[in-house]
Amino acid sequence: MSTDKDSLVPTTSEGMGLFERFLSVWVAFAIVLGILLGQFLPVLPETLSRFEYAQVSIPVALLIWAMIFPMMLQIDFNSLLGVRRQPKGLVITTTVNWLIKPFSMFFIAWFFLMIVFAPLIPAEKAREYLAGAILLGAAPCTAMVFVWSYLTRGDAAYTLVQVALNDLIMLVAFAPIVVFLLDVSNIQVPWDTVVLSVVLYIVIPLGCGYVTRRALIKRRGLEWFDTIFMKRIAPITPTGLIITLVLLFAFQGDVIIDNPLHILLIAIPLTIQTFLIFFIAYGWARTWNVPHSVAAPAGLIGASNFFELAVAVAIGLFGLQSGAALATVVGVLVEVPVMLMLVRIANRTRKYFPAS
Repeated sequence: MSTDKDSLVPTTSEGMGLFERFLSVWVAFAIVLGILLGQFLPVLPETLSRFEYAQVSIPVALLIWAMIFPMMLQIDFNSLLGVRRQPKGLVITTTVNWLIKPFSMFFIAWFFLMIVFAPLIPAEKAREYLAGAILLGAAPCTAMVFVWSYLTRGDAAYTLVQVALNDLIMLVAFAPIVVFLLDVSNIQVPWDTVVLSVVLYIVIPLGCGYVTRRALIKRRGLEWFDTIFMKRIAPITPTGLIITLVLLFAFQGDVIIDNPLHILLIAIPLTIQTFLIFFIAYGWARTWNVPHSVAAPAGLIGASNFFELAVAVAIGLFGLQSGAALATVVGVLVEVPVMLMLVRIANRTRKYFPAS
């Protein structure tokens, strides 16, 4: 790096672990392995499909809890006491995440999947992909944003406030937004099914994470919790995610083999949406003279997605073999390379923002 100022910017290898750096590679590996298992060991998906209750796959539900619970442990709701710090950043984050992002995702995905790509994707399948895009758009990032914030020298404490506030909003806003946009798309899902998914994959993990975090910190201290306990359980989330994706593609193998182009077609609107949301939030922060350490995380939290939740709800609502589940996984596939490009843009435009 050329200057002392630039040398303060963390490198990707410093800010991201092995799993995060190569997330797209892991997802690609899961796709290949899952397809091979589905084709050459069909008894696996057939056996797993028997373990269901109320249309919820028990093995997949356990894997999803394994993915989500460690991330919920990171959320410190005491940080909300600092909500008055830099209120402009919170206004930007919450407005973009909940009043703009879900609806822009719906419009962009609908335009490409239902109109532009109509000759290439059957209408029913396109509607399923649209449902997956809607789920991604209604779930702002809660975990990887800490990595993106670190890579842009973001204010770590303030990023925690943003994430905690968005998690609380998600408890009440996720289900109504999803049901509304699915209904607009002529995709009918029962309210009770959506509410059950929210309870299973947001309320329970968030509540258990809060109780567990408080109990462990009270007993062993915050330093032990952050530096020892969280590091010990860190592998659980990536392991659960990869196994879930392998199972998903074991069910999806025929779809991928018959329509490999669909993955690229789904990725196009998701990528456009990611850039759009980032520049809306980031540009808004520049207009309001928000410090870069707050502006960068504010743009990145909306641009990235809580893809673990989106995958979980897609499977719960539509099943492992659905196009909705496939679309959410494509979101995982494109997440890291696109977000790293946005991190690079944020770091190169630091000079246009006030100092912290």
